[in-house]
Amino acid sequence: MRVSLFVTCLADQFWPAAAVSAVELLRGLGCTVGFDERQTCCGQPAFNTGYRREARSLARRLIEIFESSGADAIVSPSGSCTAMLHHYEQLFEDEDWRTRARQLAQRTHELSAFLVNCLGVEDVGAAFSGRLTWHDACHGLRDLGIRNEPRRLLRHVKGAELVELPNAETCCGFGGTFAVKYPEVSVAMLDEKVDAIERAGVDAVVSGDAGCLMQIGGRLSRRGSSVRALHLAEVLASREARGGPHGR
Repeated sequence: MRVSLFVTCLADQFWPAAAVSAVELLRGLGCTVGFDERQTCCGQPAFNTGYRREARSLARRLIEIFESSGADAIVSPSGSCTAMLHHYEQLFEDEDWRTRARQLAQRTHELSAFLVNCLGVEDVGAAFSGRLTWHDACHGLRDLGIRNEPRRLLRHVKGAELVELPNAETCCGFGGTFAVKYPEVSVAMLDEKVDAIERAGVDAVVSGDAGCLMQIGGRLSRRGSSVRALHLAEVLASREARGGPHGR
């Protein structure tokens, strides 16, 4: 299958290991992966803060770029940005653009959903020695309905033990600009999440969105915690059971 990687801004700028691991993983499963360097922000920050005209401009550009990719599917290591592409249709009144936006959404998949639901794969041959817990990122869970897919993949990782958090589905407090506008509320929500992670006695917390991982990982680091924040793609691309991605 020909796949075009939608890298997302946060993965590109702050969590490149998620994108690199996603490419390694997809290639290992027989996909031909392309990456168009012209891609830019999907427009979600503008959309969420009411700047529809600016979001529409970014949406048009991304639609045109992925239309020219010739790929069977567009795959992203982010439920948040994937969900935004699924909302593109709301930005347009023109029927032609609405149709093009709808067709783009139909080809766009979050990584774990693509592996399980499109490729029919649950065991990717990964190995990771340690206890892992999963954080349900809000957009992946609530916008895209992704819940079981990442858990099914993690349960097949050799040497890993998946530990469920009692508040796995609770928001970590990031919410993009929400964390900037309401930092006190954001940190209070985050501390509840981090408390649960530390009580779980795990080696790493795993999620499918770089924003959540930056939020959770940053707080764990400031607390001096040994628990690491890892993207799902990093764990699934790991091939040696030494407690870290890529055997590190």
